[in-house]
Amino acid sequence: MSEQNKAEELGRFITDTHTNVCDTERMISSVAGGALLAYGLKEGGMGGSLLALLGGGMLFRGATGHCHVYNAMGVDTSKEAPEGTKRSPFNRGLLSGRVHVTKSIVIDKSAAELYQFWRNFENLPIFMRHLESVNTTGDRISHWKAKAPLGTSVEWDAELTSDVENERIGWKSIEGSDVPNSGVVEFRPTSNRGTIVKVTLTYEAPGGKLGQYVAKLFGEEPEMQVAEDLRRFKSLMEVGFILKTDGQTSGREPMQPRSLTAGA
Repeated sequence: MSEQNKAEELGRFITDTHTNVCDTERMISSVAGGALLAYGLKEGGMGGSLLALLGGGMLFRGATGHCHVYNAMGVDTSKEAPEGTKRSPFNRGLLSGRVHVTKSIVIDKSAAELYQFWRNFENLPIFMRHLESVNTTGDRISHWKAKAPLGTSVEWDAELTSDVENERIGWKSIEGSDVPNSGVVEFRPTSNRGTIVKVTLTYEAPGGKLGQYVAKLFGEEPEMQVAEDLRRFKSLMEVGFILKTDGQTSGREPMQPRSLTAGA
């Protein structure tokens, strides 16, 4: 190949901006890139300049949906990716970010009452603030939509993996989801009528370890989220509405839970 042809090929590679990054990765790249750019500019010096440069590259990746590294590797994670195209390695290797969270709380209600409420997944957005909606779409399938940074959202389908009446409910995302996840909630009666509600969640953080760091930076740490969700669940089930940490109501109108049979 002549020098001119090499230069033309390099130019096409550099200026290529076709989308080869999925929406979830774009969102993480934008948030992480903005944080790194701001931090790098604030720090200054050689180290700060390198961080700012890295942040600018990630912002470009998020804004255009194009990754030159993916392009060179033949990877495409976008919805328009041709059949058989290599998928993203972002959830594996050095930056793999599997998150495991376990939290529990004692609620002064019977296991049966708590199970009945939780078993209808469409009730979950009432006290889980990061969830926008959960819709039952089949006998054991539901569609979930959750809030993400910068006003974006992520969606996935999940299926029941276990369902023991008044004892436990398990679910996992269907293969191919942008955010692979699974969870189980257990209802364990105490000796004085109350119930221990234990939630265990496992999911792959979008963007791996970097995604986890950015989530903490923006106050979206998973353990804190789950603890707050359980606190709101306790308030809702015990007093009928959600209290803030200062003892005041959340300011939202009490929402009527849907029965287990509705939409199930």
